[in-house]
Amino acid sequence: MQVRKQILRGLTCVMFLSGTAAAQVKQDTVSLDVDQLFQLVIKNNPTLKVAKEGIKVAEQATQVAKNNQLPSANVSTSAMYLGDVDIFSTNFKTHNKQDMPNFGHAIGVEANQLIWKGGQVRETIKLSQLQEVVASLQFTSSEQQARLSALGYYLDLYKLHNQSKVYQQNIGLAEVRLKNINSFFNQGMVTRNDVIRGELQISNLKLAKLTVDNGILVLNKQLAVALGLPENTIVKPSEGVLKQEHLVNSESSYQDLALDYNLNVLLTKKSLEIHDSAIEIAKKNWYPSLVAFAGNTLQRPVTTSTPARDMYFNTYNIGVSLGFDLGSIWKNERVVQHRRVEKLKAEAQQNEVKAFVGVAINAAYVKHNEATVQKNVLFTNRELADENYRIMENKYNNQLAIILDLIDASNAKLDADLQYTNAEINIIFAYYKLLKEAGQI
Repeated sequence: MQVRKQILRGLTCVMFLSGTAAAQVKQDTVSLDVDQLFQLVIKNNPTLKVAKEGIKVAEQATQVAKNNQLPSANVSTSAMYLGDVDIFSTNFKTHNKQDMPNFGHAIGVEANQLIWKGGQVRETIKLSQLQEVVASLQFTSSEQQARLSALGYYLDLYKLHNQSKVYQQNIGLAEVRLKNINSFFNQGMVTRNDVIRGELQISNLKLAKLTVDNGILVLNKQLAVALGLPENTIVKPSEGVLKQEHLVNSESSYQDLALDYNLNVLLTKKSLEIHDSAIEIAKKNWYPSLVAFAGNTLQRPVTTSTPARDMYFNTYNIGVSLGFDLGSIWKNERVVQHRRVEKLKAEAQQNEVKAFVGVAINAAYVKHNEATVQKNVLFTNRELADENYRIMENKYNNQLAIILDLIDASNAKLDADLQYTNAEINIIFAYYKLLKEAGQI
C-alpha cells in the first residue's frame, strides 16, 4: 500500500514539475489545418532552403555554358633585357660584338571567336538547360517529400493528442469506479484485492498518459522545426481535419496521373534527354572547328633591321583558321558508343522506375481501402466495447461480476477507443500518400 502511494505521489510530482517548467517558457500556440501546414513547409522548411540553392547553382551553370558563345580575348605585356649580339664567323675564328638596345617591351592583344563546330556550343547549352530542369524537378520532389513528412508529424501529433484525451477519459472512469469500489469495500461487499486492482489500473493509465504527453512534446518540437517555427511553438492540429471529405478515384486514374506527374518518372524522362544531348555533343568532335581571330602587337626594339633600332613597331593580324582533330577519327567512336550504352542503361532505369511507381500506387490505393475498412470495423468494435463495459459495470455494481471482468472490459474499451482514433487518421495519411505517389500532393 505504501509503495502504491509513493508511485502515485511520484506521478503527480512529475506532472506538476513538467507543467511548471512549461509555464516558465513563453509558448505560442498555432492552430493549423493541412493547407496551412503545407504553406509553412514551402515557406520555411530548412531542407527546402538548401534544395533551392541547387536550382540557383544549375542556373549559373547554364550562364557559364552560354559564355562559350562569346569571343575570348587576351591582353599581354612584357618587359625584358636584351643582351648585345655576338657575331661569329662560320669557323668561329673571328668574333665581333654588335650593340643592341638593351630594353625590350611588348604589348599584345588577341581575340578568338568560334564560328562553327557542328553546333557543339548550342548543344552544350541545351544540356545545361536540361540539368537546370532536373534541378527544378529534384526540388519539387524534395518539396513533396517535405510536405508528406510534415504531414506525418502533424497526423501523429493529432493521434497523440486524441490518445491523451482517451487516457484522460478512462482515468476519469477509473477514478469513479475506484470510488464505487471503496464504497463497496467499506460496506464489506468486496475484498481489499478489488481496491488494489483499481488503484493499480489508475496508476498504469497515468503512466501511459505521461508517456503520450511526453511524446507530444517531442513530436511538437520536430514539427515546429520542419515548419520553420520557433522551437517553443505549440502546434495544435485543426479539429476540422477529420471532417474533410477526401474523394478517391479509381486506381487506374492514379496510375495514369503518375506517368505524367510522378517526379521519379519525370526525372527519368529528363535523364534520357540529357543522354541524347550528351551523345550529340560527343558526335560534334568529328566536326572541324572554324575560328575567327584577330591580334595586334606593339613591340620595342626593332630587331629586324641592322643595326637594331630602339623604337616601337606595330603589327596586326586578322583571319580565320580551320582545324580538325585527326585523332577523333579513331578515338571518338568509343566515346559515342559509351554515351549510347549509358542511354540504354537510363532506358532500363526508366522502365524500372515506372514499374516501381505502379507498385507504389497499387500499395497506396490498397492501404487507403484497408484503412477505410478498418475504420468501419473499429467503429463497430468501439460501440461493442462501450456496451460491454456498461454491462460489466452494471453487473459488478450488482455483484454479478468480479473485478477482473470489469477491468478486462475497461481495457478492451480503452484499446478500442485508441484503435478507432488511429484508424480515422490513418485514412487521411493513406490518402495523401496516394496523392504523393501520383505526383499530386
